[in-house]
Amino acid sequence: MKAIALLEVQAMVAAITGLDAMVKAADVKLIHVEKRLGGRLVTVVVEGEVSAVTAALEAGAKAAGEVGNVKCCEVIARPHPDVMRFLTTG
Repeated sequence: MKAIALLEVQAMVAAITGLDAMVKAADVKLIHVEKRLGGRLVTVVVEGEVSAVTAALEAGAKAAGEVGNVKCCEVIARPHPDVMRFLTTG
């Protein structure tokens, strides 16, 4: 079953640290990055199987929290096609 995980952090360094931990922890791939406020608020989105994105998100949030501020994180199982279209446009 496909799923996505979203990790929103304050600061680019925390985003990169969190993403690095996510892709090393499980079989997930980066599908979207959203930067706001000049990179001071960054959301990274990965996709994979539910168990993989859950493990990746736990590792990413922990790693990002050690160097910055984690604002929000969420796993969405079986995202609607419109959600995926939103993430892959642009």
